[in-house]
Amino acid sequence: MTATPTAPTPDTDDSGQLIGVTGATGAIGGRVAGLLADAGRRQRLLVRDAGRAPEIGGAEVAECAYRDRASSERALQGVTTLLMVSAAEAADRLEEHRTFLDAAAAAGVRHVVYTSFYGASPTCTFTLGRDHWATEQHALALHERTGLGFTFLRDNLYLDFLPGLVGEDGVIRGPAGEGRMSGVARDDVAAAAAAVLLDPDRHRGATYDLTGPEELGLDDVARIVGARLGREVSYHRESVEEAYASRRRWPAPPWQYDAWVSTYTAIAAGEMAGVSDHVAHLTGRPATDLATLLEREA
Repeated sequence: MTATPTAPTPDTDDSGQLIGVTGATGAIGGRVAGLLADAGRRQRLLVRDAGRAPEIGGAEVAECAYRDRASSERALQGVTTLLMVSAAEAADRLEEHRTFLDAAAAAGVRHVVYTSFYGASPTCTFTLGRDHWATEQHALALHERTGLGFTFLRDNLYLDFLPGLVGEDGVIRGPAGEGRMSGVARDDVAAAAAAVLLDPDRHRGATYDLTGPEELGLDDVARIVGARLGREVSYHRESVEEAYASRRRWPAPPWQYDAWVSTYTAIAAGEMAGVSDHVAHLTGRPATDLATLLEREA
């Protein structure tokens, strides 16, 4: 079912908070919106196309685009706490993020919960992680200038995505070497985000590393996914040159090839490894491992 736009109002839930949720048509935002509805909280779904918004009882719907400051300011009027799911990958994504954060501050939003990336830094191997770091820095600068509160959720790779790495021939290919990663389930990310949104003051200024409960090499991923699929799955360690060549079958701009390949080279560099207890801390339950996720989805 889809929803039609409803005019933003300053109405809030019983706690005096109106939660804005971006990405409600996507995997993370949609899950978070459902959890907030289950908790009985008032929310406003911020979407580019109201016709695609999920119909959630009690939720307002407002249209805006990250790159359009005017529409974003209108849509954010009255929102006190905001889930900002990172925009779709694009060459100008960082500028979209900055524009939307500026709109949030101007509209009077008090607290932004931003889905960043594990190990975000100006020099991280994963190229898009650098944009996440720059987005965090912009939020920090707005905090200094306007008092805008923030919480950063640094998500590791999504476990849900890993079965899609298997080619038609049953091979996972990439230049990840012997590196390991600690991927996280989307359900766990959504539950962690909802917990922060429901009690933002408790998490003001915090950065959380959201990982699964285990470190996995791609050999491990191949074994676990293969067991679930009931077929042989293997991992082929590509060189960086081979990785670029194999991905050029899909037309894409250079920055996109860099992002795809650097996902694997970041694993090889050890930048995706390390297990955090932050999912359990925020949700009150253990983080989901890959085998359990696949069993649940089956």
